[in-house]
Amino acid sequence: MPAPKPKTAKKIVSNESKLAKLGLRTDMDLVLHLPMRYEDETKVVSIREACLHGGVSSQVEGVVTKCEVGYKPRRQLLVTIADDSGNLLLRFMNFYGSQVKQLAEGTRIRARGELKHAFFGAEMVHPGYKVVNEGAPLPTVLTPVYPSGEGLSQPILRRAINDAMTRIDWHDTLPPALVEDMRLSDFEPAVRLLHYPPQEVDESALSDRSHPAWVRMKFDELLAQQLSLKRAQRARRSKGAAALPRVGALSAAFLAGLPFKLTGAQARVLEEIRADLRHPYPMQRLLQGDVGSGKTVVAALAAAQAIDSGYQAALMAPTEILADQHFRKIAAWMEPLGVTVAWLTGSLKKKDKLAAQALIESGQAQLVIGTHALIQDAVQFSRLGLVIVDEQHRFGVGQRLTLRNKGDADAVPHQLMMSATPIPRTLAMTYYADLEVSVIDELPPGRSPIVTRSIDQNRRDEVIERVYAAALEGRQVYWVCPLIEESEALQLQTATDTHAMLAEALPDLQVGLVHGRMKTAEKQEVMDGFSAGQIHVLVATTVIEVGVDVPNASLMVIEHAERFGLSQLHQLRGRVGRGSAASACLLLYQGPLGGVARQRLMTMRETTDGFEIARKDLEIRGPGEFLGARQSGQAMLRFADLETDQWLVDQARDVAHDLLHANGADSAATVEAHLARWLGGREEFLKV
Repeated sequence: MPAPKPKTAKKIVSNESKLAKLGLRTDMDLVLHLPMRYEDETKVVSIREACLHGGVSSQVEGVVTKCEVGYKPRRQLLVTIADDSGNLLLRFMNFYGSQVKQLAEGTRIRARGELKHAFFGAEMVHPGYKVVNEGAPLPTVLTPVYPSGEGLSQPILRRAINDAMTRIDWHDTLPPALVEDMRLSDFEPAVRLLHYPPQEVDESALSDRSHPAWVRMKFDELLAQQLSLKRAQRARRSKGAAALPRVGALSAAFLAGLPFKLTGAQARVLEEIRADLRHPYPMQRLLQGDVGSGKTVVAALAAAQAIDSGYQAALMAPTEILADQHFRKIAAWMEPLGVTVAWLTGSLKKKDKLAAQALIESGQAQLVIGTHALIQDAVQFSRLGLVIVDEQHRFGVGQRLTLRNKGDADAVPHQLMMSATPIPRTLAMTYYADLEVSVIDELPPGRSPIVTRSIDQNRRDEVIERVYAAALEGRQVYWVCPLIEESEALQLQTATDTHAMLAEALPDLQVGLVHGRMKTAEKQEVMDGFSAGQIHVLVATTVIEVGVDVPNASLMVIEHAERFGLSQLHQLRGRVGRGSAASACLLLYQGPLGGVARQRLMTMRETTDGFEIARKDLEIRGPGEFLGARQSGQAMLRFADLETDQWLVDQARDVAHDLLHANGADSAATVEAHLARWLGGREEFLKV
């Protein structure tokens, strides 16, 4: 038998690597790669009938009567087909040379798409099509359309999935009694129906995913997630941790020395954290609160409890600006009380870095604040009892694990994660089932309300006048830009250009510039100047998104606001309104706005409530985008929808609890089989 041609072998490898990029590495991955929609290719209508129902997707069959490449208004392929009832133009804006030959005159094709009535008659733009022989049979099932990637055509995916379905073990991972009690479809028939829906299937139930076959898939997916999270929680509680029971002299002096009183929400959350720290198993608590709600002081009081109990605490922040903000604030509170606070970032000089590491290793540094430099191998703690991670979603899973592993071999540190991006209740219950969640849902008194306006960038001169007026009143201004350097593709106003433009337009004012590519010392010098009131207008990229606290800043201008996500816009807006002066946020946008961008800007104008903004953000982007799969490492839901399927989340949570707490080998085997099918080797992602 002759050896296969090298070209063919390369092609197979290429397809495998493309499938792997989609996460499709095993046969079960392929079988659970379910269609995102369906096309009905089971019937053909005449061109005349399709014309009568314009705007509706339909399939026609005809013979090519004309095929030519046109050049007005741009290069495009124009193909005319005809049947006994009339003619139809097929217009392809992007096409390959091979298509011109494939669609030569006299070729019979079936074309599917939405028919529109244009200036020169009826046409379909970029229809799906296939070359057929006269009298070729029509499909008897709906045609699945799968989520795909670059270079992966639908035929390749369909063939790969079809092959995988002949090889997998179809046994149902759920006990028959459970399937019957919950009135669920059996696994194999449900999967087969979703890949090959018969003509008589309820198409609307398929498209809105309410069909019993979809319900089974959603339940299985949610159950796997809840099993994994609950198992991770149980494993965590089985580990030892140093109990931190003392709320002693340091904690009392700290509270007494604060120039303000804790809000009711802060006091409640502090008690929740204190109770957790007393346990001999590791706390894993998410502290969330809106911008400016006072999470830092609560975290500092948790650190005080660890120090009172004879242990070290570490606080890790994603950027040097945020870490420095924490260091200055917390050191000002704690150092007068005799606490040694160490500072560690990647930009420190070698001598300073070694000195900080020595303080940490000896245990002299009771509190350590820094960036991801804290997780380097050279950093060894003496008695690490508490780890605090700010803006936890900005760190990868591995980074958070490394810091947690800095504790003693036989004791895992307690972990407090903070987030100023409020997580809607449904999302928290689903994705953080192994975490305790504390919410600071009250802002400190004296905060000024922030008025938000969206303004077309053509009115930039009016905005500059507003900036000047604010400066004359003694107030300071942020002007945020999305890029550092010019990008021809996006044509966005850049921070450097904006800085030059404002410096020229406002010669009486000091205009500063800060962005991520500046050296740390340069950035700090500018930030210090702004904090001291020497700089009137600070032009910045999103490095000032979190942690910057300048009460005198009362005006925020966000350039190209349509390019930012909702949570980022809310974070940026939270840099103002920190003093008693009336504050404003101006969202400069470039029209015309798309639907999602318009929704975002409208939400920003309508509310300053971070939880409502988070709910809207979830609605617009979905959970995968909202949480940021890459940063958080969370295994995202592919099929279940948290808005419409909450009833299934509740049932999956109850079933997961019952399976994990039942005695006997059968329940344990069910758990293992179900997790292997749905998560494979990805279960680790849910454990941090």
